[in-house]
Amino acid sequence: MPLNRAGQEIVAWLRTVASAAVYATLIITFGVQVARVDGMSMAPTLQDHDRLIVNKLAYRLSDPKVGDIVMLYYPLKPELALVKRIIAAEGDRIRIVDGRVFRNDIRLDDEFVAEEYRSHEDWGPKVVPEGYYFVMGDHRNNSLDGRDWGFLPKKYVAGKVQVRWWPMGHAKVF
Repeated sequence: MPLNRAGQEIVAWLRTVASAAVYATLIITFGVQVARVDGMSMAPTLQDHDRLIVNKLAYRLSDPKVGDIVMLYYPLKPELALVKRIIAAEGDRIRIVDGRVFRNDIRLDDEFVAEEYRSHEDWGPKVVPEGYYFVMGDHRNNSLDGRDWGFLPKKYVAGKVQVRWWPMGHAKVF
């Protein structure tokens, strides 16, 4: 009888582990994802090796908004995930003059971009097509973004960056 009891315990334990694996897979696939920042393109907002929680459900209920920090699939290599900020949405007219960004002829309040991270380039004007976004990194002179590859298809927005949880002393909700 003790062996039978031990066998039942093992089966119960295996069922629990299998259930947890299924739940974890469902949560990661459809709910949230833990991600790591690789590079400095979002500095000073995010630093290299910061750990993030990305809400993959956020944009199933509503569209991304200008200013959101998002995880996206790189349009030229979709298996690569990047983190950028939404600068403009479909129908918006975007232009950059001496590194200052204008959306619909109104200068964006981008004081979060440190002076040493500003670029001094000109770009545009261009209108964001239907079904697309324009994204940029916060480290404007060191970011591969919409200025390089163009507009981002909506389907390439993977989720909204909700939390920086590591390093612990710099945890932040976005």
